Amino acid sequence: MKFSGLSVLALSASAVSARFVENSEVNQIVLNAEAEASQQYLIELAPGETQWVTEEDKWELRRNGKNFMDITENKDLGAYNQLSASSKKQPAFPPKVSYEKELGPLLKDLDKDNMHANLVTFSGFHTRYYKSEYGTQSSEWLLKNVRDLIKKAGADKLGVHAEHFVHSWGQNSIIATIPGKSNSTVVVGAHQDSINLWFPSVLSAPGADDDGSGTVTILEAFRVLLSSEEVIHGNTTNTIEFHWYSAEEGGLLGSQAIFQDYEKKGRDVKAMLQQDMTGYTQGTKDAGKTVAVGVITDFVDSNLTDFIKRVITKYCKIPFVETKCGYACSDHASASKAGYPSAFVIESEFKDSDQHIHSSDDLIKYLDFDHMLQHARMTLAFVYELAFAKL
Repeated sequence: MKFSGLSVLALSASAVSARFVENSEVNQIVLNAEAEASQQYLIELAPGETQWVTEEDKWELRRNGKNFMDITENKDLGAYNQLSASSKKQPAFPPKVSYEKELGPLLKDLDKDNMHANLVTFSGFHTRYYKSEYGTQSSEWLLKNVRDLIKKAGADKLGVHAEHFVHSWGQNSIIATIPGKSNSTVVVGAHQDSINLWFPSVLSAPGADDDGSGTVTILEAFRVLLSSEEVIHGNTTNTIEFHWYSAEEGGLLGSQAIFQDYEKKGRDVKAMLQQDMTGYTQGTKDAGKTVAVGVITDFVDSNLTDFIKRVITKYCKIPFVETKCGYACSDHASASKAGYPSAFVIESEFKDSDQHIHSSDDLIKYLDFDHMLQHARMTLAFVYELAFAKL
């Protein structure tokens, strides 16, 4: 349902007045609201289509299903790689999968109970809004969890490490690195922030599916990957990175900052896969369709996407279905704009995906952890296959 700006404001005000605000939530309220309300941001709605908006304009666009990139601080993203594109060799992705034997025992170790336990905690924060103290706390919890997995595997002694990529707004992104024989890098990503589009600074946003599901899905794949001695001892052809981005909901801010940094440093990213929403299947079932992995086909690298289809066909117990989501619908768009091959996989056909998102009702009770397990299988197989590939 479409709401006007005035009706949204009225709804937000009534929701706040009707709800007890705990003392701990005072930090969520924007104290300089007048100044922030008038601040302007430059957004990109399509390649080359830009406009200046306020923050409330951002949320109104999102409420009406409009995607965008906030390029206020990242106007140069992609500029360097545009200049060098003609001389840059594009990676050749494997025509078939090659590591079924090695992946067999790893895939069996994936555990949906781990994903459930992590998501209970992660969606338990009042919100993971990137400008809030809760957003900072959730990012700290996630980094500690990632580092604990590294230490438990003994991989910290072998050069595997995880760090914050620091941002000005408070919630930092996270990058976990497993060094390989070269600096050529394969990236798996998800975004860690959540938002309630009706009143981001106050109302709850558990973000169980968006994108708590993607966050814990790739976290579980990371955990199992660390059990591979070949991987943690640096015997992969390529370096592996797992990213958890901040501020996706604000216009892909965290991923833009990272890939602009990589672009300026000349980082060689061979492939980037985004996982944003991996757990909701009821919409597919209600439509009378077969539950499947949704493979995005617009604004992605077609060769990388074809490889992902091969991975799903071989390693998942459900099929894939092609679907589209528009420009800048998740963080893979930042990698693409920086000149890196990127792809995006989601829980279903886009039209059948979770409608509880961006609200207080994005809850764990709606999610299918068997389905998330299939996404974890795909993630683990994808990164393992490409880690050893000559790209």
